[in-house]
Amino acid sequence: MAMWKKSVWALVASSVLLFGCGPEAPLRVGFIGGLSDRNSDNGQAGHNGVILAVEQVNRAGGINGRKVELVSRDDAQNRETAARSADELAAEKVEAVIGPFTSAMAAALVPVLAKTDTLVISPTITSMDFFGKDDNLVRINRSTRDNATDYARVLFGRGQRRIAVAYDIRNRSFTESWLKEFRKAFTDVGGTLAAEVPYESRPDVDFSDVVGKMLKGQPDGLLYIAGGIDVARLAQQSRRQAPKLPVSASEWAATEQLLELGGKVVDGLVIVQNYNREDDSPRFRAFREAYFKRFQKNPGYSSVSAYDAATVLFDALRKREAGETVKAAVLRSGPYQGLQQQIVFDANGDTQRKVFFTEISEGRFVLIK
Repeated sequence: MAMWKKSVWALVASSVLLFGCGPEAPLRVGFIGGLSDRNSDNGQAGHNGVILAVEQVNRAGGINGRKVELVSRDDAQNRETAARSADELAAEKVEAVIGPFTSAMAAALVPVLAKTDTLVISPTITSMDFFGKDDNLVRINRSTRDNATDYARVLFGRGQRRIAVAYDIRNRSFTESWLKEFRKAFTDVGGTLAAEVPYESRPDVDFSDVVGKMLKGQPDGLLYIAGGIDVARLAQQSRRQAPKLPVSASEWAATEQLLELGGKVVDGLVIVQNYNREDDSPRFRAFREAYFKRFQKNPGYSSVSAYDAATVLFDALRKREAGETVKAAVLRSGPYQGLQQQIVFDANGDTQRKVFFTEISEGRFVLIK
């Protein structure tokens, strides 16, 4: 009997040892973005960037020996869906969430994730609504103030003095913030806004009417603050009604889909990029080739920013100390080396980012020298 008990305890002990030596549970990382509905190109490209980063870190052994598991949710560019998806990610107990990709969705889901102190790392949002706040959000992108001020300088320098603007109020947190900053910056350098035309992005929008309202102000330039699908349609109507007027669009539209849908009508359109598409450095070339091999398409700006967001999160998780929040680890562990530039956060999780103005020519974004 005594021998039997000893054997049982030996078996239990060995089982405990074997269990303890097994692989640790994976680190769960959340993703949220627009994977369906209009303007889903940004969310899908960003999702691809995060998928690539997760696969690469796992092939390299994970984070401190733990694999990374990606838990993805669609916000469908809908506030209720975004809030529900944020609740689901919080219930999954993810370490942090990469996303969203529009300011309107950030307004819906950041407060939801704040309830569980879950950090949100947005690759692309820029609205001043989120600037200078000590909350559960850090941003990889610069602000609408930075971008709009640069646009005012560049467009004024290209001879435009009276600019008409159309802006999509479906993402009003971004578009109204962008317009406000551009209005001030453009008037400060001596320009005038000839018209400000709001519309709500839908499949049945009459873009001919939107452009007609823009032209009533007798502008010498047209500017669209909208996503890539709408910019392609706005440019089409602009070419029909005012073929000689120069056109430009905010950075939101700077996607591969704009080129695919716009064709020749977007030739000459001026738009900013938050990365250098012509960069041939070893780091960026390796990323571009790996991305194309994995997804059979070239990366867009949200792919680059999302990959950078994943880089920040993974580096911070490697360096996180016992009992430290993910946000504290992110703010403490920088600066981070992104694909093309260093990422440095201030105390509120805001950052600066170098941008590159381009002009579309023959289906390509060409740097303006």
